[in-house]
Amino acid sequence: MEWLQNYNPLGNAWLSTLVAALPVASLLLLIAVFEMRIHLAALTGLAVALLISIFVYHMPAEAAAATTVYGAAYGLFPIGWIILNLIFLYQLTVKRGLFAVLRSNLAGLAPDPRIQVILIAFSFGAFFEGAAGFGTPVAVTAAILIQLGFSPLAASGLSLIANTAPVAFGALGTPIAALSGVTGIDATTRGAMAGRQLPFFSLLVPFWVVWAFAGFRGMIGVWPAALTAGVAFAVPQFVVSNFHGPTLVDIIASVCSIAALIGLLKLWRPKEIWTRGVEAQNAKGEEAHSRERIFAAWVPWILLSVIVFVCGLPQTKKFLNDISVFTFKVPGLHNVIYRVPPVVPAKAPEAAVFTLNWLSATGSGILVAAIISGFIMRFSPKELFREYLATIHKVRFSLVTIAAMLALGYVTKYSGTDATLGLALSKTGVLYPFFGTLLGWLGVALTGSDTASNVLFGSLQKITAQQTGVDPVLMCAANSCGGVMGKMVDAQSIVVASTATNYYGREGEILRYVFFHSIALAALVGILVFLQAYVAPFTAMTTGLPGKH
Repeated sequence: MEWLQNYNPLGNAWLSTLVAALPVASLLLLIAVFEMRIHLAALTGLAVALLISIFVYHMPAEAAAATTVYGAAYGLFPIGWIILNLIFLYQLTVKRGLFAVLRSNLAGLAPDPRIQVILIAFSFGAFFEGAAGFGTPVAVTAAILIQLGFSPLAASGLSLIANTAPVAFGALGTPIAALSGVTGIDATTRGAMAGRQLPFFSLLVPFWVVWAFAGFRGMIGVWPAALTAGVAFAVPQFVVSNFHGPTLVDIIASVCSIAALIGLLKLWRPKEIWTRGVEAQNAKGEEAHSRERIFAAWVPWILLSVIVFVCGLPQTKKFLNDISVFTFKVPGLHNVIYRVPPVVPAKAPEAAVFTLNWLSATGSGILVAAIISGFIMRFSPKELFREYLATIHKVRFSLVTIAAMLALGYVTKYSGTDATLGLALSKTGVLYPFFGTLLGWLGVALTGSDTASNVLFGSLQKITAQQTGVDPVLMCAANSCGGVMGKMVDAQSIVVASTATNYYGREGEILRYVFFHSIALAALVGILVFLQAYVAPFTAMTTGLPGKH
């Protein structure tokens, strides 16, 4: 059996686009306006997507069912697997009182909550984005911020806003590699172009996230810290992406940013410690702890960083995959559905292969770190097992939500509704560089992943750019860089944040908190790309790229 996607099933482009938008629109409406529990909203959105795909797009019911199972499985593994094991590690540290020690140590290092936002949500979060991605940085940084006295809403929202500029190079360059795979553009070239767009926002985001938390006057009070962290991240981000490659961009830039900010704090402190918007926690930060106790509090997170980084190295990942990976071609879906022009150059089947890389998966590395840390913290095997079961119970609704959200994203992909939306944005003439950037934002908002957005719309961006006379490398990079701003509004990331802060059921508040910031920053990326496409001297940024012929 073979089924060809139809991107205008109603014979009217506007009407087809409106219908294609219904699953996402209903999901956002139920979360933000009607404040429905997010797992119920996700299941409702999935039901709407299935009805449209089967009865409007005439997708075979068997393929639609297979797509739902495939997407849900991917939601549980690897994404749900990461969240489950990360929350398990966090719960162990809380149980032994070590997270409170870590909080006190961080509060002493950076006593002003505005600087804590920069150091933890931006700089520290960028390291986890570069090493693991897939929700890890938001889960870690939101959990730390709430322990520092931030409200669950602020901890969630600020972590989401801060986790933007590093996302295009996340998980050791995975989004760049994925985009190269679907466009044929060299990863080094594509990464270098992204490295000429994102540094502007790496410089801006530390200021922006403090402004979101403390307002303009509060931001001005810590401008040296925001500038230091931003410059120390942006400069290595440009240099490494243009003269080395995309793999280690976030790792190197985040370490430089952390080191520079800590160095600044040895020489400078804000004139006034900010006390608004946080619980009175600075007194807690002054509690005396022995060096041994402080070191013990950092050990689980150091182990996590080292293990996740080592497991993410291409050599390690290849070795682990060679001995453990299993692949399954999804029955009734694999190579059954065909994408057709203008989304792809020629009719091409859509693969549907589920990969169970149980050893090399980021979540498995986190679980190893958690178990080792548990033994170091003197948990018995029986206690660890009991805590793990309690963690599963704690995150059960989050796992349902993530599975439903990924199922919804996969249904939109395989039915072709995503392409209908993408084609509508691509037909904007001279404004295409701006709206093509928003297409990347839409892709991440739909799928929760810059990698998935690049796979989804990468080929369309290249084809449309060639048709409109815009540089394809520029627009493929714009898809990824615009996409990073959609990371803060996708339901998957919001669920990760709400789970880490024990704010589950209040996702509508988080969405409303971050939505303006997401749209505004995406629009700014679109303006930059528009300038790079048409206006000197910005057009010079698209020349001299490594590997470009």
